[in-house]
Amino acid sequence: MPRWKSFEAFLADTRQVTSNGQRQALVDELLDERQIWPWIEGRQATFIFSSLGSRKSVALNLDTIKADPPFAPMTNMPGTTLWYVTRKFESDDLLDYLLAIDDPLTPLAQERDIVARVADHWRVDPNNPLKMQTAQQSVSVLRMENARPFLDWAALKNVPHGRVREHSVDSNQLGFKDRKLWVYTPPGYDGSGMVYPLLILQDGQWANGLLQVPAIADVLIKHKRMTPMVIAMMQSGPHQERNREYTSNDKHYASLLIELLPFIQANYRIDSTNLGVGGVAIGAIAAAHAALKNPAVFNGLIMISPPLGQGEGQDLLTQYTSRFENARVLPQRIFQSVGRYEAKARFLKPAESLRDVLERKSDLAYHFTTVGSGHGLVGFKSILPEALAAGFPLEKS
Repeated sequence: MPRWKSFEAFLADTRQVTSNGQRQALVDELLDERQIWPWIEGRQATFIFSSLGSRKSVALNLDTIKADPPFAPMTNMPGTTLWYVTRKFESDDLLDYLLAIDDPLTPLAQERDIVARVADHWRVDPNNPLKMQTAQQSVSVLRMENARPFLDWAALKNVPHGRVREHSVDSNQLGFKDRKLWVYTPPGYDGSGMVYPLLILQDGQWANGLLQVPAIADVLIKHKRMTPMVIAMMQSGPHQERNREYTSNDKHYASLLIELLPFIQANYRIDSTNLGVGGVAIGAIAAAHAALKNPAVFNGLIMISPPLGQGEGQDLLTQYTSRFENARVLPQRIFQSVGRYEAKARFLKPAESLRDVLERKSDLAYHFTTVGSGHGLVGFKSILPEALAAGFPLEKS
């Protein structure tokens, strides 16, 4: 039976003792009793850090905090190893965070070497097993009680698995060579002789990697939430090259239509009447541009957190709401999502404007969702099951 039913009850007990040794004994008992943090109680979560070494400061690093740096300072319990902070959240929040240990606490806007600062001071939460591990920076994940699942989808048992084949492709349209293309085929594909719908996803290195699209597809197919389909996941270029290729670029659309699609059709059994395109962030813009250019080919569209407002490339990006509104024909199925904590002028407000436009189109199978996340892979991964199920629902016989 736990001794403390709330973190405040623990704090109340520490106030009743007078010596550092007694307080540390209570801290040790708490850490032995509760080994997984943060401690979520309704709409509030308590984060802790415990270190035997001397620390000048510890802070919760959360990009939803409107400050520079975006930190919530932790309090050190006098005479103990424990640092803590409690904050309120929405019940469906799913947010990535770090702990800033002995950070200089100076504004990030003035930081000359942000890479070194992150490496020296920012850490994942050692008490939280929920993480997203990337080559650049792993992050811890806060999942409130009503948030979407954040799973290792590949670890689920008793799920039939499809197959992912890797290809190397070139593009004369975009001028690249030897980019990777990963193609997922569903369970039962090899022996079926059937043709399958096709979804083309941008940023294939994320889709086939951290976002776990093949594993999510396996689960959705098993539970009859999504029709069995082929998913082509095309690697994107480095940051600036990616932005140039994906931002309303007719050459990217042409590459999809006359280079990538014929390659897939030549190597896989594809139902050419059921094709979709999708992406996250600026990759969603590339998908939207292709679908608007040719809705007769791409009759499904998935847009996860597209930047539709102010910021880099806004002259082209702010046109999408009117492009959708004025289009004579649209893809038959459109899924759109945005994060509650994404930048308002670039993501949230223009996403809601596009939602208002598309909800008025009665002949459209349209799904819109607001996710309790910011702009990042954690939020993207959490919404992908919903996006895939809406984009390619299993047709009832």
